Amino acid sequence: MRVVQQRLDRAQVVESAIAFVDACGLSELTMRRLGTALDVEAMALYRHVSGRGDLLEAMVDELIDGLFDDDLMTEDSHSWEEYLQRVANATRNLALKHPRIFPLIATQPPQAPWLRPPLRSVRWVEDFLSSLQRFGFADAEAVAAYKAFTSFLVGALLLQAASLTPEVLGDEEESSAGDDLSEYPTVRRLQDLLMEDHGQREFDDALDDLIERIRTSTQG
Repeated sequence: MRVVQQRLDRAQVVESAIAFVDACGLSELTMRRLGTALDVEAMALYRHVSGRGDLLEAMVDELIDGLFDDDLMTEDSHSWEEYLQRVANATRNLALKHPRIFPLIATQPPQAPWLRPPLRSVRWVEDFLSSLQRFGFADAEAVAAYKAFTSFLVGALLLQAASLTPEVLGDEEESSAGDDLSEYPTVRRLQDLLMEDHGQREFDDALDDLIERIRTSTQG
C-alpha cells in the first residue's frame, strides 16, 4: 500500500492511518511504516501529529465524529426509541466497516472520565443527552441511559468486530484441522450451530431488551 502525497495535512495523515490499519492491522502501524505508505519520511508526519498516541486518538475522533454522517443519522428521529435504534445501528456499521480499529475505539482511554466508549466525544454526549431530553427524559434518566447504552454497544460490538478480522478468522482449513475436539463430544456435536452467525438478530434482540429496560425505568 503506497500513496504519493504532494502536500500533507493532519486530515490526510489521519485518513491514511485509518486506511493502513484497515488493511494491515493496528499492531503494524508505526510512524515509519505510515510514512513509507505516504511516500514521505517519518519525521514529516510529526509536523501534523505529535506521535503515535496522538495519531491513534485522532483516528478515534475522526471515526466517532464520522458517525454523524451515517445515513441513519441524517434524518430526524420521531421517538427516543428510534433515536437509540439509529445510533446503535450506525455504530454497528462503523464496527463492521473498521473491525481492526473498533477495539481501539472501545478501549482507548477517553479524554475525560465521564466520556464513555464508543460515544466518547463531547459532541456525542451533547447530542445524546439533549436528544433524549427532547423526548421528556429527566437529567438523571438521560445520563443513566447514556451509560447503559454505551455499555451495551461495547459489549455487543467488540466481539463482533474482533471476529471479522483476518487475525481471528485465519485459514479455515487450518483451523478445522488443528481443532481436536475428540475430548469434547458436546462441542463437537454442536459445532455447526456454534458457528452460525446471527449477529444482526442478536444485536437487535439485545437492543430491544435494553430499550424496554430504559422504558421501564423512566416510567417507574
